[in-house]
Amino acid sequence: MTAIALARRWRRLDRVLLLPLLGAMLATAALLAVGLGAVAIPPDQALAALLGREVDERVAGIVLQLRLPRAVLAICAGAALGVAGAALQGLLRNPLADPVLIGVSGGAAFGAVAAIVVGHKLATLLPPEALRWLVPAAAFAGALAAVTGVMRLGGAREGSGPGALILAGIAISALASAGIGAFIFMADDRQLRDFIFWNMGSVAGASWQGLAVAAPLIALATGAMLAAARPLDAILLGEREAGHLGFDVPAVRRRVIAAVALAVGAGVAFTGMIAFVGLIVPHLVRLVAGAGHRLLLPASALLGAALLLLADCAARTVVAPAELPIGLVTSALGTPFFMALIVRRRSALG
Repeated sequence: MTAIALARRWRRLDRVLLLPLLGAMLATAALLAVGLGAVAIPPDQALAALLGREVDERVAGIVLQLRLPRAVLAICAGAALGVAGAALQGLLRNPLADPVLIGVSGGAAFGAVAAIVVGHKLATLLPPEALRWLVPAAAFAGALAAVTGVMRLGGAREGSGPGALILAGIAISALASAGIGAFIFMADDRQLRDFIFWNMGSVAGASWQGLAVAAPLIALATGAMLAAARPLDAILLGEREAGHLGFDVPAVRRRVIAAVALAVGAGVAFTGMIAFVGLIVPHLVRLVAGAGHRLLLPASALLGAALLLLADCAARTVVAPAELPIGLVTSALGTPFFMALIVRRRSALG
């Protein structure tokens, strides 16, 4: 058997094993996440608590009420960012695309800072229970509003290509940045500190109540993106070619963008801004899986979830007993990768 045939067989084996390996990696990261913290819990006790076996009541409370919701939120948000980045890169045929490019993050940040700055004025109008949902709800609404604007400007008409969508995203993001600046100008010290902390990202505020809202939305949107694998493969050949193959490209664009907005908006609403996951995860998966979206999309979801879990573990342990914002960890990991990607592309161009 020739070396080329061996290489091809090994690559096929890698693709077959990729999803099980990523699933095992995610399970290991989840077990690590529920065990790490100010109170270290051995893996056997953490697993026993997760399986409902008899363990110390204090250990069960820490695992099930504090760390498990946090781990599940990290899984949901990481999966949303990973699969959204892969879907956008395929839709726009741009390897540097991520949810920031279509205004999701800017819109969410605008909604969050608006709620933080003016939220105290609603204290007498809303019940206390509703106030704790104000920032996530405003961030989610801001993300959806931004993407609606992007779609109306550049993504919904027949013949509008990915360039129009990107330009619309830049315009909406600039508008959101101006609004964020205005609210920051009006904010007092406490409000400014709250927004800065939200903007750096964290899963520390995870709760089962929040997950009951976010998880179904992320699951629904992820399913919609996975269902778009075949048309995304066709779009890689070009939008005109995809149309000749029988796909309604504008409709696919609307569905994918809406799913990205729903998934990322629901995740960011409860975690704040988390950079680079949607950019680097699809690139890492493509090194093994190639560009086919039937494998790329689910693998990106699994790797994104595992990566965010591991980043949260690092955030809790690097400066313990203090805790780093998770967005700082993902930025520290993603920036060198992004720089290496730029150098590689520049070298490839000549």
